Amino acid sequence: MKDRHHRLPDAAEIAVINARHLIDTPIISADLLFVFGTREDVERRVDEAVRLWRAGTFRWAIVSGGITPGSKLSECAIIKPAMVARGIPAEMILEEHRALNTGENVIFSLPVIDAALGLKNIRSVICLGNSWTARRYPMTLQRHWPEVEKMLVTVDSFATPRALWHTDPEFRIRMLREWDKIEPYLAKGFIAEWPVT
Repeated sequence: MKDRHHRLPDAAEIAVINARHLIDTPIISADLLFVFGTREDVERRVDEAVRLWRAGTFRWAIVSGGITPGSKLSECAIIKPAMVARGIPAEMILEEHRALNTGENVIFSLPVIDAALGLKNIRSVICLGNSWTARRYPMTLQRHWPEVEKMLVTVDSFATPRALWHTDPEFRIRMLREWDKIEPYLAKGFIAEWPVT
């Protein structure tokens, strides 16, 4: 079972993953950009945050991510300064430095957002993270903060187009590993269905 993510998915599973997991949402102006921490593709994440800022698509941001093995700095302490260096005002970016997984990103960030801005004042959030984690970001947010409208922007550094993830061995492993978490996480109440139909 532990090697299940090394499988070669058939056409039906690929179609389901592309349709249900790799969700594209229209991006409209939002109150908050939620930058989920990462150790991979940091520059891509920062590039996208800066692009969204320059396009005027968010008013505030929060960067969430703790210290991961092999680093002396939290993910937040790496990502936020890079965003500031590229022109996003530091005072517009809230910080969360403890989270070690997606659930903690949301759980630990909500009190920070509430203290600084008031949760009731945030009506819309853009989730920014890895392409292979995809809808699990807004699904986690949906579980803990169902009231806000959620949008999703994902990035990666694979040369392979996102819809052809199954043709790249590393991309395929990452995608299947995340896809395989969805049903167990739903059953355990870690995430909630999103988009809500």
